[in-house]
Amino acid sequence: MRLIPATELTKSSRRLPDWFKVRLTTGAEYQEVRRIVDRLGLHTICEEARCPNRWECWNHRTATFLILGDICTRRCHYCSVSTGRPLPIDRDEPRRVAQAVQAMGLRHAVITSVNRDELPDGGASIFAETIRLIRQLTPSCAVEVLIPDFEGSEAALETVLDERPDILNHNIETVRRLFPSIRPQGKYDRSIQLLDRAKRLGARTKSGVIAGMGETADEIREVMRDLRAVGCEILTIGQYLQPSAQHLPVAHFYHPDDFATFRADGYAMGFAHVESGPLVRSSYHAAEQVEGFASDAGETA
Repeated sequence: MRLIPATELTKSSRRLPDWFKVRLTTGAEYQEVRRIVDRLGLHTICEEARCPNRWECWNHRTATFLILGDICTRRCHYCSVSTGRPLPIDRDEPRRVAQAVQAMGLRHAVITSVNRDELPDGGASIFAETIRLIRQLTPSCAVEVLIPDFEGSEAALETVLDERPDILNHNIETVRRLFPSIRPQGKYDRSIQLLDRAKRLGARTKSGVIAGMGETADEIREVMRDLRAVGCEILTIGQYLQPSAQHLPVAHFYHPDDFATFRADGYAMGFAHVESGPLVRSSYHAAEQVEGFASDAGETA
């Protein structure tokens, strides 16, 4: 591993290693996505989480929609989404998301949400309605949902899975040792159990890890093994970038070669697809991942 401690990066080195250079271009497609999102009054995790890939994705006319508002009931120490008391549920939001998917001509839509722990079902019914309406307006579009843990509610999970999303994603985010301090309102085993239940109910499952928050490479591999033990098929691994001075500092930066090693390790463990790199995020190249599944299915048919 070629780890770079964050303390070694000075202002003269532009704070980030060279491999984090991103072209901040806003072409016609980017502007069109901006207009659609604004016109329909929607939120995207691309903006709320300050994703470094937003320019690339929006210029390719893709975005990840954030439902259930933009205020989260939890405070994870790496996440830039606002925390506080959420507004009442917007019952019209699923319809507007479906309209955006149709307007953007998406072949693969990714839907995620804030945590809404104050709701009896954690917002699962809004996920379900969003899937239904996307399928009504754009039947050919694959739907991937990136869900919270619903505080372990099996009923809430089943509400989402009854709509048969093409991919059920729930991010583990960090290693067991760091989970209590980084995700204090979550539980490592609860997240693993959710993915286990989803798989047993027939879902194609996916999860993601954020690297560089103080874990070791061996701990990342331990998480990977835990995910494979419950049948998780798709894995994303990316570098943590501190959203603001109020968030958890970056402990160290992994070199791109390290991410390549994680990718190779993941395939050796049996993952069907591993997306691993410094700028990788949960929905990065999500459409290509589903197409890979379809290709594999065709080869084995």
